[in-house]
Amino acid sequence: MMKGLKKWRLFSVLAALTIFLSGCGEEYLSTLTPAGQVGRDQFNLLLLSSAIMALVIIVVGIIYVVAIVKFRRSKVGEDVIPEQVEGSHTLEIIWTVIPIILLLILAVPTVFYTYKHADVAGMAEVNAEGNKTALTVNVTAKLYWWEFEYPDLGVVTAQELVVPTNEKVYFNLKAADVKHSFWIPTAGGKMDTNVDNVNQFYLEFDKESAGLEQGVFYGKCAELCGPSHALMDFKVKTMNRKDFDAWVAKAKSTEHVAVGDSAKQGEALFTGAGCIGCHATSVAGTGGSMGPNLGTFGDRNRVAGFMDHTKENIKLWINDPQSYKPGNKMPQPEDLNNGKKFTDEQLDALAEYLMGLSVEK
Repeated sequence: MMKGLKKWRLFSVLAALTIFLSGCGEEYLSTLTPAGQVGRDQFNLLLLSSAIMALVIIVVGIIYVVAIVKFRRSKVGEDVIPEQVEGSHTLEIIWTVIPIILLLILAVPTVFYTYKHADVAGMAEVNAEGNKTALTVNVTAKLYWWEFEYPDLGVVTAQELVVPTNEKVYFNLKAADVKHSFWIPTAGGKMDTNVDNVNQFYLEFDKESAGLEQGVFYGKCAELCGPSHALMDFKVKTMNRKDFDAWVAKAKSTEHVAVGDSAKQGEALFTGAGCIGCHATSVAGTGGSMGPNLGTFGDRNRVAGFMDHTKENIKLWINDPQSYKPGNKMPQPEDLNNGKKFTDEQLDALAEYLMGLSVEK
């Protein structure tokens, strides 16, 4: 008796925790708070499938309880045998047809949305002047960071994707090294990035990220790709079309000029240590660099995708990148600085210079 009570108590606690924890998702990260039409379509499928499963559980539970109550021995006696229904055509039809109906209810909208969300014909549409009418972003996943190239705009960023709201944004997805998976939980489902082929899909965003707690939506790598897979994050800034066009214009015209003695020293170190060989500092151009484009580094939400965006964390990252993201391809500082670690003064100068690489400030 006591064991039975303990089991029911444990079940009740787990059920209560499930209800409370379901409300713990953050607006910038949770699939339960969709921020675009694709996410809402998929969320509605989730609700539909959950409702079907709940219905089946409830019906089976009711039948189970009725059978226990109606045919318990204390009520019908020891010698009563319930009516045997094996071979009943009616029951066979019922438990064959009902599952088929439930599967059709779930399958029809699932197939519809699968084809709808895979339709990327709009990526190739052009206006009367021959210009693309939709925004296309080439996404390249690398160990362990993300490159975002806007081929029709001549702009390249890294680690932070900037997109307009209330329109379809098309993506060409590929990987530069191993398989990764591109996922913005609030915007829609994940899509693999492969080395040998390009995957395509689109997402929509109907909420500007400036109103969020951290000012960005979170993106993740959803495919185990190495020791720092869990740290391969990126951020998404969404804004209205007018602000996005202004951002593009500023990104293409901004020339980074180091201001102040410390920043100028940092620029000289950045160039002299060979960092410029891997990292572009201008957003205008094309993708394909060895390391992340740093043209918008001062505007980012995080250092290395996951550390707070502070000068102290920039210094920590430069001084020992492998201890923070094992397996990444950034050289150790002594390999850049003639076999010596950067001094604290040099790290201060580099951090000052990098924080000044901005197109939004």
